[in-house]
Amino acid sequence: MHLVDTHAHLYLKEFDHDITQVIKRANDNRVKEFFLPCISSKHIDSMYRLENQFPNQIKLMMGLHPCSVTKDYKTELKWMKAQLEKRSFYAIGEIGLDYHWSKQFIKEQIKALENQILWAIGYNLPIVLHTRESFNDVYEIIEKHYQPSLRGVFHCFTGSLDQAKKAIDLGFKIGIGGVVTYKNGGLDKILHEIPIESIVLETDAPYLSPSPFRGKRNEPSYLKYILEKVCECYQLDSKTLIEKTTQNAQQLFGTSGL
Repeated sequence: MHLVDTHAHLYLKEFDHDITQVIKRANDNRVKEFFLPCISSKHIDSMYRLENQFPNQIKLMMGLHPCSVTKDYKTELKWMKAQLEKRSFYAIGEIGLDYHWSKQFIKEQIKALENQILWAIGYNLPIVLHTRESFNDVYEIIEKHYQPSLRGVFHCFTGSLDQAKKAIDLGFKIGIGGVVTYKNGGLDKILHEIPIESIVLETDAPYLSPSPFRGKRNEPSYLKYILEKVCECYQLDSKTLIEKTTQNAQQLFGTSGL
């Protein structure tokens, strides 16, 4: 069974010069499916090109990233809604709240998040959540709009065990990326207490490279280093972890693999 990178921004300029080699290196390391979250409308042409180039491996999402929210967010959402009407996507994402970079448009971020949650419910799609320094507020919004069909993943999880349990209690998955390999990240200390059925693996490429590549460009082939650390945390072999996390990803996104 192959590995699934459930969160990678392969359409960004960091991959313009060597995307074919990036995909090959990933494939050589058993990573053969890539779920690409949307950030804003300006990247969608690049996303579509990648999908056409690697049609069996690239899986697209549609959503407005909180860091792309401005006063004109409604125009972006209108454009994205039109895309959802035209064709299918695997998730609504990457959506959420970000309190790290700027709090200038927090009210707009909240409105955009709520709007996109309603899309997910209406289209019966999972949501991929960005919760940088904002887990509690995002969780409250999810609770407010909760329906049994609402599902998704807390991407790039760096929170506490209590927060993980709260997300899991709502039926959400926990996205485990490079942070689990960081010496002082803390995630490796609690991961074994999170049910393995509730995790998926991700790189967030080109960001958050795992050790020993921290500070350099991340890419999907590095998922093997994340896998190694997760195996260590659960004290399980790689074959078992690959099977479990791939099944979790397929369940989350409603796919059956390649």
